[in-house]
Amino acid sequence: MDATHNSQHDSLILTVDDPNLVYSYSLVLSAVHIPHRINCQASDHLEMYVAERHVHKAQYEIAAYTQENKNWPISPPKEDTFAPTFLAMSPIIIGLLVYIFAITGDWTPESLWFANGAGDSNAILNNLQVYRLITALTLHADIVHLLGNCFLGGILLHFLLHITGNGIGLLTVLTTATFANLINVIIHGQDHHFVGFSTAIFSIIGMLCTISFARKTSRPLLHFFMPVMAGLALLAILGSSGERTDLGAHLFGLLCGFISGNIVRMPGYENARKSFLLQTLLGTLFFCAVFLSWYFAFQP
Repeated sequence: MDATHNSQHDSLILTVDDPNLVYSYSLVLSAVHIPHRINCQASDHLEMYVAERHVHKAQYEIAAYTQENKNWPISPPKEDTFAPTFLAMSPIIIGLLVYIFAITGDWTPESLWFANGAGDSNAILNNLQVYRLITALTLHADIVHLLGNCFLGGILLHFLLHITGNGIGLLTVLTTATFANLINVIIHGQDHHFVGFSTAIFSIIGMLCTISFARKTSRPLLHFFMPVMAGLALLAILGSSGERTDLGAHLFGLLCGFISGNIVRMPGYENARKSFLLQTLLGTLFFCAVFLSWYFAFQP
């Protein structure tokens, strides 16, 4: 540290109780070549002096340093310790998809399940059989189709539900995937048929991308484009190949997921996801929506 000789012309610029702080200020003044001295004689504080001609510059440098470092060190983000009350919801959803496939079998023209529940743009647009937007999510064309969706969907759904909770996550995924199917039907128009949970999977991917971005505070553009590009890469790899692949449903599922992931930004979200009553209510609404959709599917 620089120091001047004791001089009656030196001026006191600050009094500090913390030795580390006054030594930090000393380094700041030394860096800009301002001579100064520290008086350590007092038992309960330290004093810093500079020549009168340097008072204003010294005060400016110390004030600038204090302003730049007032939030330093940055507190590490609090670890998210939230976990849903019931941890095995994702395996249950996947198990239900497998159970439904065990009943329905492969997609054939003779199957009443597919005749009544598969996505059919003619029935949806002309006859307002909107329940097909939901029932189609629970049907699969063959065992390969089922296993691919169950493996990827089970993992992604597990992670989403551990962020949002079971009720919020399930109902949001169902709403998002249903809306994505509706957009796809409107875009395709007549004579379009579809089944599969993959629309919901891509909505989950989109939601996880947005949630990842929403929870980052530094370098926001990087945190936004990296998960978005990852989602589009998955769309290209998993969602655009195969004879029966519905690229439009996957794309709209991903885009709708980007939007619905902003649920984590809503006021009161933290309180909502910790509410056992609300999560239970929303989870019940999810299962009721699926059940009623199939109920209406088999009504005359």
